[in-house]
Amino acid sequence: MNILITGAFGNIGQSTLEELLRRGHKVRSFDLQTKRNKRIAQRYGNSIEIVWGDLRNYEEVVRAVEGQEVIVHLAFIIPKLSAVGIESEEQPDLAYQVNVEGTRNLIMAMKAQPRPPRLIFPSSVHVYGQTQDQPPPRRVDDPVNPVEHYSRHKVLCEQMIKESGLEWVIMRFGAALPIDIRLDPGMFDVPLDNRIEFIHTRDVGIAIANAVNHPEVWGKVLLIGGGPRCQFYYREMVARILEAIGVGMLPEEAFSTVPFPVDWLDTRESQQLLQYQQRTLDDYISDMIAALGFRRYLIRAFRPLVRWWLLRQSPYWKQRKKAK
Repeated sequence: MNILITGAFGNIGQSTLEELLRRGHKVRSFDLQTKRNKRIAQRYGNSIEIVWGDLRNYEEVVRAVEGQEVIVHLAFIIPKLSAVGIESEEQPDLAYQVNVEGTRNLIMAMKAQPRPPRLIFPSSVHVYGQTQDQPPPRRVDDPVNPVEHYSRHKVLCEQMIKESGLEWVIMRFGAALPIDIRLDPGMFDVPLDNRIEFIHTRDVGIAIANAVNHPEVWGKVLLIGGGPRCQFYYREMVARILEAIGVGMLPEEAFSTVPFPVDWLDTRESQQLLQYQQRTLDDYISDMIAALGFRRYLIRAFRPLVRWWLLRQSPYWKQRKKAK
């Protein structure tokens, strides 16, 4: 099957790309021509077709869409851990142009095809907003209440897609961390008592690949998370990751106390349809240790310095230190 992935060289993009290739699909990638993306693209050689371009350019989008049967639309500017170095909350106007107007361009280009392709649109648990005061888990029919530019963009795109007349499936993801995770200041934005549902990025790739030719997913909104064994309070999840890479858990004062828009998910329907929940946080930690390689030993050797540097990245730690 001919499948286009927008944002193919991001975190979930690579997981999806590799899973689709394993299954023998003909994959076309559409992404920005950056140094990082060109370096990643070289790993795949001639196994994929590459169309470099920008979602804001309709002609480039049309060129990418032509002849495709399914579009996996992953290109989106996100709040943290952005592969392009631009964050939705720092540059909301640019993010709107890419996220919302770019999705509009994609829909128009798809509808202009003689046989419009199907659309898989990855959304986010963030669309539900701050839900820690509500009993879990979040369900598909819970009301959306976006509290940031990123999630507002997701809600607008979901609505456009539902009204497009195309065949679509919307997937709202839990916390799918990149395996090459950077120790980003965004890690401090989640309160330690916040519920969070982890999902391995490769399991997301399986969910998307299984949806490609599944007859029962079209027209549905599905919640994609790791399931009950991947439901944590953030305190446990972040502690296990930091301990495993050699940093050790950081003081509670370094973390926000404002509820963060993630939660546990009801994934029973999506798991029944797509059978994707294969990995746990332990698998992620093993993968990340392997990806870190010798750097893990450097982190352990310079642990006090690394911890000092990390705490300096936390605005909450700085505020509380000044207040004392």
